[in-house]
Amino acid sequence: MDEERQTRVEDLMSTPLLTIGRNATVVEAAAKMREHEVNALIVTTSPPSIVTSTDVLDAVAEGLDTSELPVSEIMTRSVETVPPDLRLEEAAAMMTNFGINHLPVVDDDFVGMISSTDIAARLA
Repeated sequence: MDEERQTRVEDLMSTPLLTIGRNATVVEAAAKMREHEVNALIVTTSPPSIVTSTDVLDAVAEGLDTSELPVSEIMTRSVETVPPDLRLEEAAAMMTNFGINHLPVVDDDFVGMISSTDIAARLA
């Protein structure tokens, strides 16, 4: 396939990028994800972190009080990112290699999110 015709991350990424503060509760994060029909939020820390629906489910399964538990207790601090012009195949390979389902898209700043669901929908 010709290089110019290959799908890029920017073609499928979700925008705008949704964020949540580190002191927000897990319940607040879950409500925001549900309201916006997404499975991950960027946590506004330095450097940015991520909280996913899997993190929320794990907290519930562990019997933690999610109404009081801050997102900072369950978030992933080391976040892999990709540029918007990355080929979709490369993003998919990164997700597989790192065992993750979400990649924040960065172009000088966070601009969107690409997920394994976005990629699967493209292939369907």
